[in-house]
Amino acid sequence: MTYKRSAGLLLFRRTGAGSRPDPGNGAGADAGAGVEVLLGHMGGPLWSGRTSGDWAIPKGEYGPEETPRDAARREFTEEIGLPPPEGEYLPLGEVRLSSGKLVTIWAVEADLDPALMVPGTFTLEWPPHSGNVQEFPELDRVAWCTPEMAQNMLIPSQLPFLERLLVLLKA
Repeated sequence: MTYKRSAGLLLFRRTGAGSRPDPGNGAGADAGAGVEVLLGHMGGPLWSGRTSGDWAIPKGEYGPEETPRDAARREFTEEIGLPPPEGEYLPLGEVRLSSGKLVTIWAVEADLDPALMVPGTFTLEWPPHSGNVQEFPELDRVAWCTPEMAQNMLIPSQLPFLERLLVLLKA
C-alpha cells in the first residue's frame, strides 16, 4: 500500500526570560523558557472556534518527484507566503500517523514577523453538500509560542517533533 508523505519546517528562536503575548487562542501569556516555536492555526471552517489541538507545524504533502527537504521549503512558502529561512536545517525525523501518512520535519532557527504572513488558500465545498465552493486560508494566523504553550496548542500527532527539538537544543 502506498501512503502519503508530508514535510515541513518548525521554526524556533531563542529568547530571554519574560512573557509573550497571547497568540489569540486563549492560552494566555507564559513565562519564556529560552526558546519559542512558530506554529500556525489551521484555517477553514472545521478549525474555527477551536482553542486547543488546532495549531500545526507548517507542512504539506509531496510526491516522488520531490525530496522531503525541498517539499518542506516549498510548503513553508505556500502556507506562510514567505520564503523559507536560510540556516542549518536540523532533522527532527519522521512520524507515521494512524492514517499511514509519513510526516518529516526539520527545525530551523529563524525570526519571522507573524504580521508579514500571506497565507496560501484552499477551496472547499462549504457547507457540505451545499454546492457552494469557498476559499479558505491554509493557516489563518501564525504565532510564536513557548514550548509549554505549544504542548497544548499543537495537534497531538505533531508533539513528538516539539519534544525532539527540545532534546536537540539541550544537547
